[in-house]
Amino acid sequence: VQLQASGGGLVQTGGSLRLSCATSGFAFNDHAIGWFRQAPGKEREAVACTGVIDASTYYSDSARGRFTISSEAAKSTAYLQMNWLKPEDTAVYYCAALFRQRGWLRQCISGNAMDYWGKGTLVTVSS
Repeated sequence: VQLQASGGGLVQTGGSLRLSCATSGFAFNDHAIGWFRQAPGKEREAVACTGVIDASTYYSDSARGRFTISSEAAKSTAYLQMNWLKPEDTAVYYCAALFRQRGWLRQCISGNAMDYWGKGTLVTVSS
């Protein structure tokens, strides 16, 4: 099983980035995908979750209206489009997968029951 997050980098305030999470080794359509982030000195938080073929999605308060989570089943890849970036968005961003069963959205939001994690990609937003 592999999840590879990419697309991070340095961007100015107000800029945009699109993160990608390329996956392999598990049934992408049977899983939910979450994007999480961890800033220095802070706890990890869920940014967005998607059920892939389930229409339900979650966005944190800070992400709602600026970030969009999506997926492309043919490529087993999930994305996080981030617009209007702010310095407080600076963090290492991770993608993770969870077998989609009853309660998956709550589990994704908590981040404690994800089945697979990828290595992170650093996003730095300069002021």
